[in-house]
Amino acid sequence: MTATIVSARGVRKSYGAVEVLKGIDLDLLEGQVMCLLGPSGSGKSTFLRCINHLESVSGGTLTVHGQLVGYRHRRGKLYESSEAEICRDRSDIGMVFQHFNLFPHMTVLENLTVGPVTVRGRARKASVARAVQLLERVGLGDKLKAYPKQLSGGQQQRVAIARALAMEPRLMLFDEPTSALDPELVGDVLAVMKDLAADGMTMLVVTHEMGFAREVADVVVFMDGGSVVESGPPSQVIEAPVHDRTRAFLSAVL
Repeated sequence: MTATIVSARGVRKSYGAVEVLKGIDLDLLEGQVMCLLGPSGSGKSTFLRCINHLESVSGGTLTVHGQLVGYRHRRGKLYESSEAEICRDRSDIGMVFQHFNLFPHMTVLENLTVGPVTVRGRARKASVARAVQLLERVGLGDKLKAYPKQLSGGQQQRVAIARALAMEPRLMLFDEPTSALDPELVGDVLAVMKDLAADGMTMLVVTHEMGFAREVADVVVFMDGGSVVESGPPSQVIEAPVHDRTRAFLSAVL
């Protein structure tokens, strides 16, 4: 049987009186690509950030590889983990943000090696070799000594993907990775993501790139108002949606 990588049951998130997530139930299986679609404010990015405990959940359960992220059971009660425990929980989860989040004072090579060396405890020589390999994979093998400010947005995002992969994650989260890019730079980033999917990487992607979702996703989830409205394969959700709200959204973006 295929392992369940992410399991959400009744996940809720509130900011004061505002309920952003209203009971999310989802399962992401090993090797699957799941794309989250929906209008701005629907809760997609918040849900993604809850997976690696960048946001704490207000209710329900959320596990990665069968384990709670950011929480521990002690003597029958649930407690938030220490920062060190949360970092360990996150070490198998790679995340790529909208705005790259590279360390501006570090070269591209240093950006890729700092995590494996300081967090994973890997030897520097092996980490450098792996970084070079990953940069070649994303088409930036000639940018080892460059600083982020010397790169285009698309190049920075590909470095961000390589940096996440350098930690050897079992799950990759992408939060609208092309939304901050000029249109002509989007294709290079999507090509890297398609390559990862073809290699069997488990991926959860918040995106407005309908072509990518249609071509690459195994499961498409449409969210609105903090709830899952519809989910299924692209042939169903994108090509033949059941719900009126899904159809209205797609008619506006396609």
